[in-house]
Amino acid sequence: MTADTILASLQLSTPEIILAVGALVLLMIGVFSGERSGTTVTGLAVALLIVAGLWLVTVTGEGAAYGGAFLSDPFAKFMKVLSLIGSITALVMTVGHARTEQLDRFEFPVLIVLATLGMMLMISANDLISLYLSLELQSLALYVVAAINRESLRSTEAGLKYFVLGALSSGMLLYGMSLVYGFTGHTGFHEIAAALSAEGRSLGLVFGLVFVLAGIAFKISAVPFHMWTPDVYEGAPTPVTAFFSGAPKVAAMAMMVRIVIEAFEPIAVDWQQIVVFISIASMVLGAFGAIGQRNIKRMMAYSSIGHMGYALVGLASGSMAGVRGVVLYMLVYMVMTLGAFACILAMRRKEGGNVENIDDLAGLSATNPFMATAMTVIMFSLAGIPPLGGFFAKYFVFMAAIEAHLYALSVIGVLASVVGAYYYLRVVKVMWFDEATDEFARTAGELKLVFGISGLFLAGYVLIGGPIGSAAEAAARTFF
Repeated sequence: MTADTILASLQLSTPEIILAVGALVLLMIGVFSGERSGTTVTGLAVALLIVAGLWLVTVTGEGAAYGGAFLSDPFAKFMKVLSLIGSITALVMTVGHARTEQLDRFEFPVLIVLATLGMMLMISANDLISLYLSLELQSLALYVVAAINRESLRSTEAGLKYFVLGALSSGMLLYGMSLVYGFTGHTGFHEIAAALSAEGRSLGLVFGLVFVLAGIAFKISAVPFHMWTPDVYEGAPTPVTAFFSGAPKVAAMAMMVRIVIEAFEPIAVDWQQIVVFISIASMVLGAFGAIGQRNIKRMMAYSSIGHMGYALVGLASGSMAGVRGVVLYMLVYMVMTLGAFACILAMRRKEGGNVENIDDLAGLSATNPFMATAMTVIMFSLAGIPPLGGFFAKYFVFMAAIEAHLYALSVIGVLASVVGAYYYLRVVKVMWFDEATDEFARTAGELKLVFGISGLFLAGYVLIGGPIGSAAEAAARTFF
């Protein structure tokens, strides 16, 4: 690499460099300022993420960097912006709960920044090695964040489960990558695709593909690699769960789209079968698994599993319309889950702290009508009821599947949506028709802002969906 190519690479990856250097500076500020610097470091971390996002949108160009291992293209930019918004929102939501959830340590925002750096590198990875390194950077930060409340047995258990199962999935992913490299002789996505086009597939390569997709399926909590999700969602501090449910899922789905559409495009018939299977399994388990849940965080965990299944419906089509549907779905999904978790964080008794049971929402329409209305819009949207944002998200992925003649997948998805509507409507019923037993404490302003914007976005999606759809189409066109 010449000086010019190194300089060009640095320019393309400036947002990531800002986060990497910024995280080190924040760490030093926290270390030298002591334990009371948590709020200061959190504010600086939010500012750092905003600066990285503005640089990404306004300055960063397009092209390949570091010998083709890093890509900056419309798809990467769109998904990176989503990840940054998810991380910023999750950090803002922790402000009022930092002390009660033991998150007022300066390490927490630093770990969030490092995890976000890993996500951005994952989204731009164009090589198996860069993909694995960025994935591990994200994962190691998330393992620690899940168990950050050391005084809570549930939090420690959640972190340990996530770490053990995450290490297993990383091993599977690395083994799959070694098989792919062994049978193609390349680690770059474009080179792998060229080798597959020239030589065709072999049985060993298909095994490698299966292991690679299994490792990535764990990161998006798709069935049958979902087992960590309900326990980690319930056990981790609620602000941490809110973070887990948004940005990391967006980044992992972007990584999955890039690797199958770019690297394994010549053997689309093989990976489509795998994606169809995990999509159906995720939709069905997510729909039926949530029915018996009484803890709202566990219910949202199964909801997340189901929604990853719906997003994979678009990917299974392997078309530009399908990728566009996936991009739109992840955008709407992130808005819905962040809004829902803002409401869950607001479920706080005046005396007794946070509560997590669905029955604790009883009579919310009488005691806090604004929160009840926002939560109702979010639950209807999660169920896919028109004309809310969640309906359009499902519409686009199902239409892409129908265009690809995946009729059985579409029918199963629609039926799973009908089953899933039950547990979302149960939450609405509890809020509007059950008698209030107690009143929640005053809702923090930042939480009102998050679930208010979320509700407005979902309710008004029919008015603003055009420009968003155009941006998603431009992102999807990257691959076609």
